Amino acid sequence: MIDESPSQPPSAEPAVRPLHDVWLKPRRVFRELAGKPVDIVDYLLGAAQGAVSWLALSRAQGLGATSGVAEIFTKALVVGSVFGVASLFLFAAIYARLGARAGNSTVGRAATTRNQVFHVLAYGGVPIAASLVIWLITALLAGETTFLETPKPDTEGFVVLLLRVQFAAHALLLCWSLVLQVMGFSEIQGITTRRALGIWLLGQLLAALAMALVVILVAGLLPLSPTS
Repeated sequence: MIDESPSQPPSAEPAVRPLHDVWLKPRRVFRELAGKPVDIVDYLLGAAQGAVSWLALSRAQGLGATSGVAEIFTKALVVGSVFGVASLFLFAAIYARLGARAGNSTVGRAATTRNQVFHVLAYGGVPIAASLVIWLITALLAGETTFLETPKPDTEGFVVLLLRVQFAAHALLLCWSLVLQVMGFSEIQGITTRRALGIWLLGQLLAALAMALVVILVAGLLPLSPTS
């Protein structure tokens, strides 16, 4: 089971392996990472999460009907990865501000809040990043059908079953990442899990509003199509 106990005094424990231990011992991992700077692993995890988000969006839009698997994965690894890293910066800024208001941080800890939040978002998303392997295996076996919103009537039963298993696994890993991130915020800010969940939900809402505002501004700045 996941460790849900509050911070404990340091003891003689095995060395922390963040990518491995975060699945079941998130609090210990985030305590270990609290004083460390953001590094390449954080960015790679963010990129992987962005790629997975792009693949999920491609399925929701049914791009398998018009694009090949190679094209979809290429865009996921290029565009999706950039979006994933950019999202980490956006969410880190939002949650750092929310956490500064809700947490019990001292002045000394406040200076590293953004790095702590960045670690929580990156390492808390390890399950999502891991699902990239499942997406790849599914695409190799099911081809373009992987990115259809609804399989065609003549799709083989094995492929339909594979897609259902992949969808269930993706949903489960997505929920697991949510749990890890909420527990991470609870740990680094010294607040209850319930309060951390409220902060997580509020941050998601604020990020959605910020992205919507950017879209509206960009659309307003684009030149109007010439009329005949």
